Amino acid sequence: MLTNPEDNKLVVLAKATRARTGAAQGAALRDLDGRTYAGATVDLPSLQVSALGVCIAMAVASGAKGAEAVVVLGESPAAEADLAALREFAGTGVPGYLGSPNGSVNETITT
Repeated sequence: MLTNPEDNKLVVLAKATRARTGAAQGAALRDLDGRTYAGATVDLPSLQVSALGVCIAMAVASGAKGAEAVVVLGESPAAEADLAALREFAGTGVPGYLGSPNGSVNETITT
């Protein structure tokens, strides 16, 4: 468990979203206004979007100007392209928690 209760909520959201959809990854993001976005990997024949990509897209489409924290849970690590998009959107100094499907955080990154 993370020490910040708000970050723990992101873990719960990411884990639940992934489990509900059966997707490869689940992610959750908290924007600068405290709003949260949860997403799962989209893997259709004509559209592929990572869980983190879904969260960033929803935040941008909602008018968010940055992020406070993000969680990505899955069987594979977050792709470098997704982390680059997070850095572009969130700015510097934003914590990212990467972990396994069961909600265990295995790595912490900072944008």
